[in-house]
Amino acid sequence: MNSKSFSSSNPSHNKNNYPSWVLFTTLLLSSLSLTVSNPRITEAGLYCGTSKAPLKANYIPSFIKEMESLSQLVTSNNWGTHSVKISGSGSSIPIYGFAQCFRDLSHTDCLLCYAASRTRLPRCLPSVSARIYLDGCFLRYDNYSFYSEGTDPSRDAVNCTGVAAGDEAERVELQERVGRVVDNVVNIAERDGNGFGVGEVEGVYALAQCWNTLGSGGCRECLRKAGREVKGCLPKKEGRALNAGCYLRYSTQKFYNEDGDAGGGNGFLRRRGVIVAEVLAAAAVIMLALSASYAAFTKFSKIKKENNNLGQISSSISKSSLNYKYETLEKATDYFNSSRKVGQGGAGSVFKGILPNGKVVAVKRLIFNNRQWVDEFFNEVNLISGIEHKNLVKLLGCSIEGPESLLVYEYLPKKSLDQFIFEKNRTQILNWKQRFNIILGTAEGLAYLHEGTKIRIIHRDIKSSNVLLDENLTPKIADFGLARCFGGDKSHLSTGIAGTLGYMAPEYLIRGQLTDKADVYSYGVLVLEIVSGRRNNVFREDSGSLLQTAWKLYRSNTLTEAVDPSLGDDFPPSEASRVLQIGLLCTQASASLRPSMSQVVYMLSNTNLDVPTPNQPPFLNTGMLDSDSSIKSYSTNSFISNALKKIGVSYSYSESSRNSDGPSRSEESIIQV
Repeated sequence: MNSKSFSSSNPSHNKNNYPSWVLFTTLLLSSLSLTVSNPRITEAGLYCGTSKAPLKANYIPSFIKEMESLSQLVTSNNWGTHSVKISGSGSSIPIYGFAQCFRDLSHTDCLLCYAASRTRLPRCLPSVSARIYLDGCFLRYDNYSFYSEGTDPSRDAVNCTGVAAGDEAERVELQERVGRVVDNVVNIAERDGNGFGVGEVEGVYALAQCWNTLGSGGCRECLRKAGREVKGCLPKKEGRALNAGCYLRYSTQKFYNEDGDAGGGNGFLRRRGVIVAEVLAAAAVIMLALSASYAAFTKFSKIKKENNNLGQISSSISKSSLNYKYETLEKATDYFNSSRKVGQGGAGSVFKGILPNGKVVAVKRLIFNNRQWVDEFFNEVNLISGIEHKNLVKLLGCSIEGPESLLVYEYLPKKSLDQFIFEKNRTQILNWKQRFNIILGTAEGLAYLHEGTKIRIIHRDIKSSNVLLDENLTPKIADFGLARCFGGDKSHLSTGIAGTLGYMAPEYLIRGQLTDKADVYSYGVLVLEIVSGRRNNVFREDSGSLLQTAWKLYRSNTLTEAVDPSLGDDFPPSEASRVLQIGLLCTQASASLRPSMSQVVYMLSNTNLDVPTPNQPPFLNTGMLDSDSSIKSYSTNSFISNALKKIGVSYSYSESSRNSDGPSRSEESIIQV
């Protein structure tokens, strides 16, 4: 199975646009579930089919009708199948639906789990097929009758989570216990004839569940396949097999109910669960309909705007020195020969090109399969084409008249910063002086964007993969597709959220308020990464994020412990501590307390200048707070952090397979809400 088509419970989804009603409904579900046992709404997997419904098909109303019918069946029986046929589309497109809760869930928890799955599955629309596995229920729709389908080689998946067992003895012991408990629950499900089994072997727990539409033979085949595949998760302490006809999970933590009626005997809880599920289901239907109406209304205006922008670009470029002939760039890259490819990101591929005059350039070949490409192209060409600075990648020109649009940049042979500080097999380890010069140069580039041009420009996606290095390791900020200009008469921009989680300022992520201080926050995270050689991961609970670690070391006056161990003792401790303190100063929760980039440059350039005392950065958890820390601050930041985790917002760090000598951005690292 293509891993990019499947989203696991670890938030590494592809870029998605999440309507606000999904956020609201999921948060409401999360808060209510705390009082009604445990509906197990953690997302184990989501698959969206690649085939789309025809534009003229009356698909969304039919989808809503199908979900309504399934809701009634789940309310009555905890599972159900239903199908509808779309009329008036010019072709017959049926929708077959199926929903089932796992047998150990109480009726109340079943309704809550189904409501959660129903609010998340519309992410896949207008795909004509999708399936979602939560840890307590399963929901699927498709354009064919799949009810007797036990396995699907192209879609069946395994989701391995948790930490790995420690030493060899522990691994052998875990392997033996997992093997026994998985075989036990599979045998129980087959023996009892109900397709369900739970069990425990010396602290390892497992659950097996077949869908009710499978016969005994199909269930046996599905679970035995799942049992073989889930054992491949070892030595991880938790694994899930997600097959077309069944689900199997093992864990070293108990996660199931011994009794299917557990928590469901209380009549009040049962009635409340029914009411909650019905209210949420109705809200989902209404909001989905409103979202569909809004999408239809805005579609044509967006197309019109994109066409206008494209026309403006084409007209202005053809009359300027920025214009390159497509044929020239095609020959320069040896007709986009794979041997010339130096990078791959979400926005397109980058090729090394040699122009007729011998000049070496980087040519970005844009991908047009998303609505953002016109806006991003417009930004790249019209916003920064006339800007020159030693720490900004220079845009040399573009081509828009050929079969695809191309951007032409100066060629940078040293690739991107992330490959120098994060990759395990680094061919070169940056010394302290080189790291400091990169930190200072990046600051100077950002200060120029914010204050050195006629209009302030906010980059919006400052991160290590968007800082490229030339032959002298001079940093150059790249990829301005998300950049926005910022008038001097405005205090902030209110805009849709776009950027990379882990680098996004809290006021921008939560309220959509964009100022140049959002770039300052991202820069502060980047500084900590460069000095420590460690990625910032806001939601890693085992050891805390880089921000948490740096803050804790700062409070204990041991900041030098954050320096990359690969440097050994070959760095000036006082200067390293000073740079890290500036990084913390840039990542303060309050935007007003962060320095401007010109102030950052001044502090870095004047070592005798005292660095102000930073305040606590956001997203700290209880384990990192001292007794005198603000409880109010913790609760607010914790809520934000937990809310983002619960809604399954798409994020990952840019780990694309590029050898980037030119600009590139991994699409998986971008979030747009």
